[in-house]
Amino acid sequence: MLPTPDTSHVPYERVYEPAEDSFLLLDTLSSPTECAFLTKRFAHPAPLVVEIGTGSGVVLGFVNAQCQTIFGQPEILTAGIDMNAYACRATVATVRKAAADERASTSSGTGTYLGSSMADLTSCFRPGAVDVLIFNPPYVPTSEMPARPAAFAEEVPAAAAADPSFDDDSYLLALSYAGGADGMETTDRLLPDLGRILSARGCAYVLLCAQNKPDLVKAKVPEQLGQGWRAETVGSSGKTAGWEKLQVVRIWNEAAQ
Repeated sequence: MLPTPDTSHVPYERVYEPAEDSFLLLDTLSSPTECAFLTKRFAHPAPLVVEIGTGSGVVLGFVNAQCQTIFGQPEILTAGIDMNAYACRATVATVRKAAADERASTSSGTGTYLGSSMADLTSCFRPGAVDVLIFNPPYVPTSEMPARPAAFAEEVPAAAAADPSFDDDSYLLALSYAGGADGMETTDRLLPDLGRILSARGCAYVLLCAQNKPDLVKAKVPEQLGQGWRAETVGSSGKTAGWEKLQVVRIWNEAAQ
């Protein structure tokens, strides 16, 4: 079993704590089927792997540290995006520690981590730049999207400054789970943009829950992105009353090799 990155340094009062959805992504990305797919598709040149909404950095840290298993090579580039400055800072620490732990315990190389940035979805990447996109979105259906507090400060305050307010902390956590109508308001902004942001060989791994209507989401992908694009469930957390509770959907252009 591959080790899960240590996230004991993460301030969980304002950063999403790794949970079932995070671990499903780890299991899916390191499954034999996905390792074979990724190894074949990204043999050369080195792929750029980007996680949107890194939270604690547990997923990105895992992929960066375990790239020899997942991609069959250590020559990968990784980067993270989050709207939460605390999450960006936590991800930097998680990825670096996971890589150091992996190098100390094995002879395998690790990926090259480029860092994490504050941004809205893929807004900071040029078209065609991303080879593998990983997205654990805010997928819980809510009556409304999180409202930013009036005095909210985007940047992490200086060490001597007062801690963020309860409202600020609540807002930061809500960003990680509150998905609006059908839990899809953020995901619906990303999916139509995949054809622009992904490289010709690129693919995306998107996590969905049953309330997101994943079958409908998958059926709409060819309509949104065009001929050759496919969406397939490649990981799930089991079923309740016939419904798969959580799914990881891989989206890729089958015509591009």
